[in-house]
Amino acid sequence: MILKVKRKLLLTAVGAVTAVSAFSQDGAAGIEEANSQVRSYFEPGTNLMYAIGAVLGLVGAVKVFQKWNAGDQDTGKVAAAWFGSCIFLVVVATVLQSFFGL
Repeated sequence: MILKVKRKLLLTAVGAVTAVSAFSQDGAAGIEEANSQVRSYFEPGTNLMYAIGAVLGLVGAVKVFQKWNAGDQDTGKVAAAWFGSCIFLVVVATVLQSFFGL
């Protein structure tokens, strides 16, 4: 009776070790696949960030122009905010590209 229990425990342990080694091999392939998929999204993502920066720049230019023509006192503050947001988007896209080595 004790021998049967020990044999079952041994078979269970061998099965667990086999399963872990099989999962680790598939896990490494899965991680590599996920890595390649995530890296494939970076170039379109950075292009999207550049496009959003361009649109924000145009909208900001129109808004600043309207404030300037209206004679508002806070035209400089609005211009700095819009310009800063555009620069931020470009810097983030560039840093992400250089950080991930794309």
